Amino acid sequence: MASVLRKILTTPKSALNTFKVVSSSVNQHRKLSLHEYISLGILKDAGIGTPEGGVASTPEEAFNVAKTLKTKDSVIKAQVLAGGRGKGTFESGLQGGVKIVFSPKEAKEIASQMIGNKLFTKQTGEMGRMCNKVLVVERRYARREFYFAITMERGLERFGPVLIGSSQGGMDIEAVAQKQPEAILKEYVDITKGTTDEQCLRLATRMGFSKSNLNQAADYIKKLYNLFVKMDATLIEINPMSEDSEGGVVCMDAKLNFDDNASHRQAEIFAQRDWSQEDERDVEAAQHNLNYIGLDGNIGCLVNGAGLAMATMDIIKLHGGVPANFLDVGGGATSEQVEQAFKLITSDSSVNSILVNIFGGIMRCDIIAQGIIQAAQSLDLRIPIIVRLQGTQVEDAKALIAQSQLRILTCDNLNEAAKMAVKLSDIVNLAKEASIDVKFELPI
Repeated sequence: MASVLRKILTTPKSALNTFKVVSSSVNQHRKLSLHEYISLGILKDAGIGTPEGGVASTPEEAFNVAKTLKTKDSVIKAQVLAGGRGKGTFESGLQGGVKIVFSPKEAKEIASQMIGNKLFTKQTGEMGRMCNKVLVVERRYARREFYFAITMERGLERFGPVLIGSSQGGMDIEAVAQKQPEAILKEYVDITKGTTDEQCLRLATRMGFSKSNLNQAADYIKKLYNLFVKMDATLIEINPMSEDSEGGVVCMDAKLNFDDNASHRQAEIFAQRDWSQEDERDVEAAQHNLNYIGLDGNIGCLVNGAGLAMATMDIIKLHGGVPANFLDVGGGATSEQVEQAFKLITSDSSVNSILVNIFGGIMRCDIIAQGIIQAAQSLDLRIPIIVRLQGTQVEDAKALIAQSQLRILTCDNLNEAAKMAVKLSDIVNLAKEASIDVKFELPI
């Protein structure tokens, strides 16, 4: 085996590039996303028109909600935090996560095929998402459908909220933007002044609302913007915002995302987070006060500070590698938190090496070193760990690592450390393909 590894170590990088990177698609969570029934409730409380209905956790509850609606027909919507529900497939065999039904009995039957089953869409990937609830609402007949959203514009020339509208509602807005970019309308808002009645009316007119509904549409746009600011939202998306057969404007659907940094101000909103819809690693990270975002590569990154994380991922990419995650332990992590960070990183089977890049200011390097050693010993790590430490107590940290007699590779130069992480990741991947069991943490 040693001769095989020596051969791999001396193989040119161009030859190593022939292997296929093992990746795992992981949903990235940088913000709170709420279920549609909660989002519609927020809109309704703000005086914005939405379909009447209720949420159900069992088929019997769906039957009862459907009986209370004014319309005989109703719409059953799977409450799953993923896009493309309408074209999704349930493991029960049911096609589509949004279904029109024509009686309470049928509502119960369809709900039974949704609740307790995973829904697979283009956004969930092979893992799917469990549907624990359904939203049952009255069927509203839309004469015209529009798209409306508010998000943050982060371009070089502009920075701040932007109102986005289109006459092409009720369909894949990404496809519309690609095929008909002129159909996407924007109104930039000065965040220090807020949006004006004139601006909202102008956008409603450009979107194509009927004259009789212009004022109501403009009023809803302004109310939605006020919600966006008041609730520290990062996105409000209504698709579709419709003119219905009764002659009014109604928000048929709603997607709201919120800035995680505002959780202390928006405690009531964040208390409604559905942890069952999130990646287990995100949940575990939050419980241990770690910032974790899963990516699609095979080199784990453990850092302290978001800026250092970005730089670390950039330099890995520079040397031909692909980061597997963004894991920031922050400035006051304990050795136990560092050990937990390693558990999160290594829970992804595609991770072939780990690059630890710590600049010790508030965060002491010896604490990081203790956590690394604990993780290497308790987790039976079988992949290489490359450690680059600089700053407070760095010499003590190096001494701890040396005394551990574990195969933890230290490197003072970040550039060289990144090169080493990429090279060793390539080796481990080739070893996996050749079914060679490589254990890098054996005593020196």
